[in-house]
Amino acid sequence: MTARVLVVDDNLPNVRLLEAKLAAEYFEVVTAMNGVDALEAVERSSPDIILLDVMMPGIDGIEVCKRIKANPLTLHIPVVMVTALDQPEDRVRGLEAGADDFLTKPVNDIALFSRVRSLVRLKMLTDELRHRSVSAGSLGLSGLDLLQSSSTQGRVLIVENRASQAERMRAALASIHQVTIAENQQAALDLANGQPEPFELFVVNLDMEGVDTLRLCSQFKSLERTRQTPILIVVGPDDQPRLLRALDIGVNDYLVRPIDRQEFIARVNTQVRRCRYAEQLRLSVQSSMELAVRDPLTGLFNRRYMEICLAGLIENSVMQGRPVSILAIDVDNFKPVNDSHGHAVGDQVLQELAARMKLTVRGSDVACRTGGEEFVVVLPDTEIDTAERIGERIRTNVSAERFNVGIEGGLGITISVGVACHKGAGGSVGELLKRADEALYQGKREGRNRVVLAGD
Repeated sequence: MTARVLVVDDNLPNVRLLEAKLAAEYFEVVTAMNGVDALEAVERSSPDIILLDVMMPGIDGIEVCKRIKANPLTLHIPVVMVTALDQPEDRVRGLEAGADDFLTKPVNDIALFSRVRSLVRLKMLTDELRHRSVSAGSLGLSGLDLLQSSSTQGRVLIVENRASQAERMRAALASIHQVTIAENQQAALDLANGQPEPFELFVVNLDMEGVDTLRLCSQFKSLERTRQTPILIVVGPDDQPRLLRALDIGVNDYLVRPIDRQEFIARVNTQVRRCRYAEQLRLSVQSSMELAVRDPLTGLFNRRYMEICLAGLIENSVMQGRPVSILAIDVDNFKPVNDSHGHAVGDQVLQELAARMKLTVRGSDVACRTGGEEFVVVLPDTEIDTAERIGERIRTNVSAERFNVGIEGGLGITISVGVACHKGAGGSVGELLKRADEALYQGKREGRNRVVLAGD
């Protein structure tokens, strides 16, 4: 794995040492000697991760971190604060400023590479979600949102079988987060899968007797419901082999005993913030995908989706000889509705029609609005006689009851339906739609409010 690393330190030997270590592992390294240059380098080089010294003249590392995390364009970049061993308060201040982790001087090679690789993997996943979003503005996020998102209670599961230690951790978080305790592996999995709302952080003591905690972390990362939930582990000061294995599994962060209360709170807050940020990104992607295939007025699929779906079904029809039918539907005399009652009423008619179609078609059918008052229903594995019966059922359901659209007495609405079937021979989406449209307009000419079959 390679990545671009920005190293920021006002001490040139420290910069050169980190630069040499990272370059030897094939990382691309960018350097800066002060806070101002660091902020410029972030904009200029778009690093994948930032190693940031706390103590610098002018703008110190804490302020630089705050500015990076307050910028919607850079808040997703992981920041690792580099502190001296005798500066525990700087660790807490850095985490509260939005830093994702810290390293202590002198920097241990194993800690350096494990943390860099872990955070780079996380950033790559975040970048994929961000790039799939419609735009940065559609996320509705800002650096302030990310930094303050822990102000509302997070859902935290602590896995710890020593009652006194579990209670100390609960007490530290109780005023900030909703805390649940699990005493063993099975209880943790049951709670993680059984909660109405998913947990936003798992805190796991890696040194519990009778519990395979590494396997538990692996299970959390493999299950669909929990794989995106961050994991914070607690390890002993001499338990480096299992710590490295945990990081390889995908654990997001760790604390070394004895636990500093303020650092524990800060790390929990950081992971909850990141979890919520990632969830907002996923929801944004999901919303964007829905907008790409759904008609916003009726909630039915749009023409683009219909064409993709129909193309796949026709391909299966050609290869396997399975029939696929479609219904081309048009609202009769829709223009006078808009002219007489306005477009708002016309929109309500289309929405009500879509609702009746949803109640009438089968679960496997695909109802689409293709434009204006025109609709198409795709019917997989359906012969033309069955398609005709479904079309007739929709037509009857529309005409049988007047539409309640805010007009006294309601509106009487009817539709015309053209039916066409593809049965394993040649042909295309366009040809099938054309045949259905010809049948539809034949029904219009014959008086409307009817279902007409297309010729072979």
